[in-house]
Order: sequence, then structure tokens, then C-alpha cells
Amino acid sequence: MSQNPPPIPTNHHHNHNHLHLLKKQTTTLPDFVLTALSLFLIVSSPSKPLSLPPHHHHHHYPRRFLKIPTMSHSNPNPNPHRRFATPQSLSDWLKPRLPSDSFASWGVKPGTKNVHNLFLELYEGETTLINDNDDSSPPVRALDVVTIRIIGLNNRVLIELRQELSDGTVRDRNRPLSEKMKPGETLEAAVARAVREELGSVIGDGDGVVRIVPDSYVKKVEERVSVSYPGLPARYVLHSVDAVVDGLPDGDFCTEEGAEYEDTGENRVTEAAISCKKHYWRWVDANAV
Repeated sequence: MSQNPPPIPTNHHHNHNHLHLLKKQTTTLPDFVLTALSLFLIVSSPSKPLSLPPHHHHHHYPRRFLKIPTMSHSNPNPNPHRRFATPQSLSDWLKPRLPSDSFASWGVKPGTKNVHNLFLELYEGETTLINDNDDSSPPVRALDVVTIRIIGLNNRVLIELRQELSDGTVRDRNRPLSEKMKPGETLEAAVARAVREELGSVIGDGDGVVRIVPDSYVKKVEERVSVSYPGLPARYVLHSVDAVVDGLPDGDFCTEEGAEYEDTGENRVTEAAISCKKHYWRWVDANAV
């Protein structure tokens, strides 16, 4: 059984005499010596480090586009990104869920796209297929679209008259410039990319070309059957702004567009998809749009 160590003896008498002596000496010291001694005791005594409030770094990033909300894609559907390994697997999944005559017209009817286009939209995250109620019912193609009303002189607005597609067909548009948004893309970035891709062959891609009109942003949702994919219901979240773009011609003009998608692999999906090659533009009275 272990024993506690014996207590260390304390010489109370010695301590008492020491305190008495200190007290006696201190009472006879001049005031300025007492002050110096007090300061020495304060400085030499241990102290707890000061707790400073956390420093918040505020990074200031200049924004070229003002008063435009920053947004990212969000979808309430619990499984918004339905993935398919190949265009064929997507086609096999869609075929029993869409009207047969409508699905057969994809890529055949002038102005429509094919299943390779929809596969690329899903692959890039631009489009999601939502099928909430019945797995055998048609899915809904959901996507965000940026629409840009480009304002010109004399209260005119630029509209896209038509598109010339890679299969040689022509698709009528008669609407302002519009483009599908990428996942997580801000509105500002989508506007700049849309102008660069569809008008870049005329204006180039230099900085300061696009100026969004403050307080012009409007958001609305449209649900209708997709024109590009007959028989496929679509839900468009439209993000519209007015903008001024420098360097555009005053009259009718045409622009050329490069490749919309990079190739996804050895199966060369982009080569089988229908792409837009040329855009035809016209200035019209703003009240007509």
C-alpha cells in the first residue's frame, strides 16, 4: 500500500518575519520608488494573451455588369441529372415514353434536332430530364435560358430571323438572341458567352463589348412542347435582360458559329448532332418585340 509523501514543512515564522521586513522597508521608500516597483510588478507578472476578433478579408472583384443577380442552377427534383451512357441508351429509354410519330421526326423534320443533341445537352448539364409522376409518361426537359434584347439606335432591337443548320435545313426564329445556360453559370457569364458565340464573328471577343442595362432583368417560366424535340414537354426558365453591344452593323447581317460542343470521346457524338452554322439578324422596332 503506497503512502502519501510527507508534507513539506513550512516556516511560518520565517515568512512572517520576511513580510514584516518588507512592509517595514516599503513604508520608508519614497513615492517615486513605490511607483516604479508597482510598474515592474505589473509588467513582469504573467498575463493572458489578448483575444483579437477574427479578421474578415473582403475581396473586391470589379464587376463589368452591374445590378444583375448572380445565380446558379438549382432543381427541386431529387434526381435531376438523369445520366445515359450513350445516345442509344437515351433513345431506348425515350422511345416507349414519347409518341412514336413525334419521336421518329427528330432530326428528320426540318428545324428539329436529334437524340445526339439531347444527349450532349444532358452530358454538358444544360438540360435535365424530369419524370416525377409515372416512369412511363413523357419526361420534362428542364433548362435555363438567357435572352438578350440588344438595344440599338432609334429604339431598335436586334432579333434573330433564322438559323442555317448543319443538315442544310433552315429554322425560323424571330426572337432576340438566346442561349442555354451552363450549370452553375452566372447570368453575366451567360450573356457574355452568348454574345461571343453568336455574334463574335462580327464584333470579336474583346473586353467591354457588352453593357447590360441596369434594372432590366426579368425572369419567367414557360412550359410548352419543345420545338427542337417534337413530343417532348419542356419547361424553360427564361432570364431576360436588355443590353448594348458595340460594333454591330446597322443593317441586316449574318454571323457564323463555331462548334457548340467539344467531342465527348471516340464515338464522335458531336459529328452526329445537328449544329447551327449561320445566324441571320435584323434590327426591328422595339415595340414589335
